[in-house]
Amino acid sequence: MSDKLDIVLFPSVLNGEIKSPPSKSLSHRALICAALSKGKSVIKNIIYSDDIKATISALELLGAKFEINKDIIAVSGIKTIKSPSKSINCNESGSTLRFLIPLFSLSDKEIEFKGAKSLINRPQSVYKEIFLEDGNTFFVDRDKIVVKGSVKPRVYFLKGNVSSQFFSGLMFALPLLKEDSTIYIDGNLESKSYIDLTIDMLAKFGIKIIEIKNGYFIEGNQIYKPTKYTVEGDYSQAAFYLVGGILSGLVKVNNLPHNSIQGDKAIIEFIKQMKGKIICLENGYITEFSNTASSTINLADCPDLGPIITLLAALSTGKSTIINISRLRIKESDRVASTVSTLKALGANIKSTKYEIIVTGVQSLNGGVTVDSHNDHRIAMMLSIAALKCKKEIKLTNANAVTKSYPAFFEDYKSLGGKYKIVKD
Repeated sequence: MSDKLDIVLFPSVLNGEIKSPPSKSLSHRALICAALSKGKSVIKNIIYSDDIKATISALELLGAKFEINKDIIAVSGIKTIKSPSKSINCNESGSTLRFLIPLFSLSDKEIEFKGAKSLINRPQSVYKEIFLEDGNTFFVDRDKIVVKGSVKPRVYFLKGNVSSQFFSGLMFALPLLKEDSTIYIDGNLESKSYIDLTIDMLAKFGIKIIEIKNGYFIEGNQIYKPTKYTVEGDYSQAAFYLVGGILSGLVKVNNLPHNSIQGDKAIIEFIKQMKGKIICLENGYITEFSNTASSTINLADCPDLGPIITLLAALSTGKSTIINISRLRIKESDRVASTVSTLKALGANIKSTKYEIIVTGVQSLNGGVTVDSHNDHRIAMMLSIAALKCKKEIKLTNANAVTKSYPAFFEDYKSLGGKYKIVKD
């Protein structure tokens, strides 16, 4: 993450047009598939957020080569899985860590993954159980995770309420094994849209995953094929400015294909559900100031929308309930706690239970306080949008958290009329 940045945000009105940054979720997946392809792939429309840099660095240790030309990357894929010469630093990227553990294990050597404490402490029990069941090594030691021994072609049983990243990680690695595998789902599958993104990306690179009753069949001995791919815009990042337009002004966000299978595309339906004014364009949307109404919001398939949709609920008439929030607790921060505490500090009428966030809307927020991003990019972005509706300025500490996924967030914010100043030490 970039050097610490504290800013003061002022009440303001957003008005203008931006291009949604490329999807971080799709970028991770495309780069991994390209690295596994025997030949050269070209990935267009990439931004070098901290998470994407972590994935590129890790794949270089796998043996892939990257030629970077602005937002285009030519990727020369590997011929065989090799053991890295040093530890793999995943920084704060959960996708990098969980996508690559099974893949690097194919080297059958001892591999050490490092990263921020907040990342290493996130739940890893799914992989631990898998590795130990096969007689392999998996242990967590303060700032690192150590694995030794390859994942096996076999039948896997994964609970449906765990992170989709565990499913995706296995799906990248298992097709390369000589024999077939099956992943069965225990219980209701949450965040299925992210698994669908993985399956769709794998298909673009020649890998077939077959959805079966209660699971997925993965044929072994498959080969990744190089391709050209352009990353589409990110609905999870666009959500902040789409809600910004609803709360204060008029915002046009381009580069959002309507046929996207991103789960966070749900922001469009949530806005409509809450009576927000949204206009569908050929390649994006316009939102404008609206008096929105309360609703029940289900985050089971789109947990990353939690902070920003909770903000919209906090400024909507009536009592809203945000449900299926368990996955929010195990992100870069405990996003239930960080969302509730920061919005309450700004003057929102908000509380949480084990299963729900309950919000009674107010017309505006008070501000006049210092709030922290909790080193969480989505909390930093949510608070920046919240400042638009505050009566007084707010100070946001650790605003640099946005570089994790959206390095140009504050450039776009300023271009739309958002007002802030950097706090000098």
